[in-house]
Amino acid sequence: MPDRNLGRERDTGQAMNTFWATQMQAASSVDPSRLGQSLAGAILGCGGWILRRKLSDTGALNILFEFERQATMNIYSMVVAAGVELSPQGHLWFTDLCQCTLGNQRDCGTEIASIDLEIQTPEMLPCRESTASNSQA
Repeated sequence: MPDRNLGRERDTGQAMNTFWATQMQAASSVDPSRLGQSLAGAILGCGGWILRRKLSDTGALNILFEFERQATMNIYSMVVAAGVELSPQGHLWFTDLCQCTLGNQRDCGTEIASIDLEIQTPEMLPCRESTASNSQA
């Protein structure tokens, strides 16, 4: 289950300061280097910040990014449009955040959300490895 509402202040009569953070796993059939570039461009274009982006030796793309909650719908749309297939939990997290933000835009629109996204890419698929080994034989 995604971590959310971290850092929530106790009910003291003041506005609640909520920090939404999660780790997500996803998949994509897009080439990892192209995916990294298009996803980073989309996040930056929506006003987000890339904190870390790396491509592992196995082809997994890891991106840690943050954005203001008022940009949630745009970020969600751009992640999917870039070719990222989110897990059901990832879709649920984004849906919860979208609904909560739209319902409380005045109070929480400028709060920060953070996502540590790990994307499995075609280089990680076993069939690709077996195809490559068969062609070398």
